[in-house]
Amino acid sequence: MLSAEHLARIQLLRSERIGPVSFAQLMRRFGSALAAIEALPDLVQRTGGRALRIATLAQAEQEARRVEAAGARYLFADDADYPELLAHIDNAPPILTVRGDTRLMQRPSIAMVGARNASASACRFARQIAGELAEAGFLVVSGLARGIDTSAHEGALRIAGTGAASTAGVIASGIDISYPPENRNLQAEMGERALVIAEQPPGTEPLARHFPYRNRIIAGMATGTLVVEAAPKSGSLITARLAAEAGRDVMAIPGSPLDSRSRGCNELIRGGATLVQGVDDIMELVSPMTGARPRHVATPIQNYAAQPQPEPDDAARRTLVDLLGRSPIGIDELVRQSGLDSGAVQMILLDLELGGVIERHAAGRVSLV
Repeated sequence: MLSAEHLARIQLLRSERIGPVSFAQLMRRFGSALAAIEALPDLVQRTGGRALRIATLAQAEQEARRVEAAGARYLFADDADYPELLAHIDNAPPILTVRGDTRLMQRPSIAMVGARNASASACRFARQIAGELAEAGFLVVSGLARGIDTSAHEGALRIAGTGAASTAGVIASGIDISYPPENRNLQAEMGERALVIAEQPPGTEPLARHFPYRNRIIAGMATGTLVVEAAPKSGSLITARLAAEAGRDVMAIPGSPLDSRSRGCNELIRGGATLVQGVDDIMELVSPMTGARPRHVATPIQNYAAQPQPEPDDAARRTLVDLLGRSPIGIDELVRQSGLDSGAVQMILLDLELGGVIERHAAGRVSLV
């Protein structure tokens, strides 16, 4: 049975213009979702922005029933079994829905990603590597997509026989949606013997815009990310970039320059990724880091204790708004140019975001809508 606070967190995250970053800021500002929801109308009115659609308690309760009907449960960011490394990325998901054994997420994790149209030899190699990693006690994390993802999950499942398998599939849809259709049975098996993770609400179809968010979870859960085969500008390379930005190891399998599916991996290696030819190379790289925090440590999302700070006055708000334009600008630059402290800038930007006045961009930049 979900508490009133947990239902309020679902309401807050499903409300208009609230994402992982603004959710965490609201929680730290007010100390609870119940308090944040109560404060939202005044925050929006203060900016003179557009009215904010706040999800209702009835909608949160309906979603909770759908999660339960799918045989899943919620995992909140301050739960004990929320994956520690994921909590340290800048935009960690405040709420996940999961099917399976969440204790698997306490194991050291390696992400494996690659081409959907992967070669037969690459799929065979991915199954072998995944099986050897699972045998060594690692959780193999991938995205339940065609090609390399499927092979990685199958490798870990096969090694486990009919028992619990050390693999987790992160999907871009709701927990009750199977995608791609041919992996319906694989996803069901993993929900029974391993772990399936979703960030999107139940009933959500896997739209293209959801996959980068899915990829950040794959990279964020893992000590390192291994790319087996990838074309240039592929989603696998996005996952590798996200892993590097989070201070995690990036590894790649070299391939023939004559095969476009290997070009992305070869470019990663040229750019500094570790060349991997077998599981020993992975073990040598990540073993010193196993159980340690990533090199780049953000504030853990589960630190939801209220952090009281004086509300910025109207002069401070005008100063910051005058610095904003249609071109994205970094928040650090806004702090420098405004002369305001970082906390005040973040508070004003949050209010402007809730009012629909600004939008956030990659690399911590913002602009007027």
